[in-house]
Amino acid sequence: MLRALWPRGYLFTVLGIAVGMAGLVSLGAMAERITRFIDGGDRFVLGQISVAGEGMGMGTGFTAGGLLPAAKIAEIAHVPGVAAVQAQVMLPLSTTTSHFLTLTQELILGIDLSVPMPNRHYRALPVRAGRFLRPDDRRAVVVGADFAASRGLAVGGTLPLGSLPFTVIGVLDKTLTAPDRFAIVSIEDARDLWLRRDPLLVQVFGSGAGGLGRRDLNSGAAVGWAPGVDPDTLARRIQAEVRGVNVTIPGELSRLLRTSTAFFSALLFGIGALGLVIGGLSLSNTVTAAVFERIRDFGIKRALGATDLQLLGEVLGEALRVSVGGCAGGVALALALGFSVDARVFREGQQLFLFSPRLLLFALGFALLLGTLAAGYATLRIARLSPAEAIRRGS
Repeated sequence: MLRALWPRGYLFTVLGIAVGMAGLVSLGAMAERITRFIDGGDRFVLGQISVAGEGMGMGTGFTAGGLLPAAKIAEIAHVPGVAAVQAQVMLPLSTTTSHFLTLTQELILGIDLSVPMPNRHYRALPVRAGRFLRPDDRRAVVVGADFAASRGLAVGGTLPLGSLPFTVIGVLDKTLTAPDRFAIVSIEDARDLWLRRDPLLVQVFGSGAGGLGRRDLNSGAAVGWAPGVDPDTLARRIQAEVRGVNVTIPGELSRLLRTSTAFFSALLFGIGALGLVIGGLSLSNTVTAAVFERIRDFGIKRALGATDLQLLGEVLGEALRVSVGGCAGGVALALALGFSVDARVFREGQQLFLFSPRLLLFALGFALLLGTLAAGYATLRIARLSPAEAIRRGS
């Protein structure tokens, strides 16, 4: 039964196809990861208007801005078109790292839990285990997927932030963008952490100097807009009507992100083209060579009365089974390579490969198509030969 389903003499053919497909799938998985990262960052920044205080507040971290007092947040909330304003405190996890933000930097994000998340694309961050924060939670933290993976954190574990222990109550599902590396806490807890880092802030906000209190200790705010309102127009309106704030315009930030990742876009094209060439040549050449190696067998079958159509059907059937077998072996090899690299090399939860369903389906379709074309081409070449010539060449 097994011999009937699997053609004999094709072991090295399958191995050759598997190697070529492993290269194609691995390169494709790298390209898929970069694409999702860029798209995820773009989706995140286009979902909200980010506002920060004016000036360079070292340690605030939110769009490199200064303090955003509660009075400014109230002003923003009264701008026509604003649907919600969520005060936030964003701090770098480590004070020894740069304060300039990137989408891969590990951050502590304190949010005002009394206000629903205003990001249109992330109304609620997806929680893989446990639950998200509630307004009455204190010393509780929800961690991103990469943040948790790099530290082996799970629900019920303890995460020290500064000198304070926090209980992990939730782990986010993977978003392939900034929240994957966040430690999210209540804004009151974030303010405590901020005050512990900067004694000068304790003197100012503890004494109430200048009329400032704890509610004014915000590094920024996320602003949502009402239905039908253009976010770029609203961002410019906030910029014009509320003095002393820095406003990021979503459309401009998206274009800046796309421009800054132009190199990665070119890299994606090169990876895709290289993968197709490597995988395509390997598969088609291997299948074609395997068919020509059996030219003597086909010559004998034609001499015994086999028609060209019967010959083509036999070869195509074998080629499809061999292509599927080689593709499956290549995918398995690529998965083993990808998971091994991600687990052993990137120990901080980062991910280099993304084996998405669409990538695997493309690999299967690609293998079947090229296998069919290569087998058909080789069969037509053999069919042009007389049975005697085919037997002679095969000998």
